[in-house]
Amino acid sequence: MRTHHIAVVIAAATALALTACNPQASDSSKPAAPGAAVPAPPSPSGPAPAAKNATLPNMVGKGLQTAQDEAQAAGFFVLKSHDALGRDRLQALDRNWKVCSQNPAAGGAVDTGTTVDFGAVKLEETCPASDAPAPKPVGSTMPNFVGQGMKAVRSALPANASVTVKDAVQSRMVLQESNWKVCTQAPAAGTALNGQPVSFTVAKTEEACP
Repeated sequence: MRTHHIAVVIAAATALALTACNPQASDSSKPAAPGAAVPAPPSPSGPAPAAKNATLPNMVGKGLQTAQDEAQAAGFFVLKSHDALGRDRLQALDRNWKVCSQNPAAGGAVDTGTTVDFGAVKLEETCPASDAPAPKPVGSTMPNFVGQGMKAVRSALPANASVTVKDAVQSRMVLQESNWKVCTQAPAAGTALNGQPVSFTVAKTEEACP
C-alpha cells in the first residue's frame, strides 16, 4: 500500500513539472512579457465581392407571373409589385395580373441586388398612363377621397378612426373594399380632423356614383 502512495505522489509531481515546461498550458489571458512576439490576428477572408450587374429585361405588357420568372432568370431576385390603379389591392394570384410599369426601367448595367417593382393591373383592366399613387396617410385635415378605392382610403386613415361605409347604389354589404370606390364623404375635404367619426358612401369600381 505504501508503494502505491509513493507512485501516486511521483506521478503528480511529474505532471506538475510537465505543465510548467509546456507554454501552451500557461494562462493565455495573462499579458505577454515585454518584448515578446504577439501573434498577428487572422487575416480577413478577402475583399467583399463586387456588385454584379446584368441586363434587366423589359417586362411591361407581360403577365406578372411571367415577368417575375424572367426577372429571376436574368439574375434579379428582389421583386415586388403594387396596384398601378392606386387601389391598394394585393396581387394574390400573379397570373391574373399584367405589368404596366417597372422600376428600374429595362436596360443593362443594373445591380442584381436592386429591388425591381412592378406596377400591375388585373388582366381585364386598362393600364393607366402613369401609376396612380395610393392616398397618403391622413394628417390634421380631411383629404378629398372621392373616386379613390375604399381599401386604399381606409389604409390612409388612422388605425383608431371610426369609419362607416355604405353602398350608395343599393343596399348591398360592402365586404371587399378593394372592389369599391368612394362616392361621398363626411366630413368634407379640408375639414379639421380631431378624432371625429368619418363616413363614406361607395359604389362598385365599374359603376357610376349616383
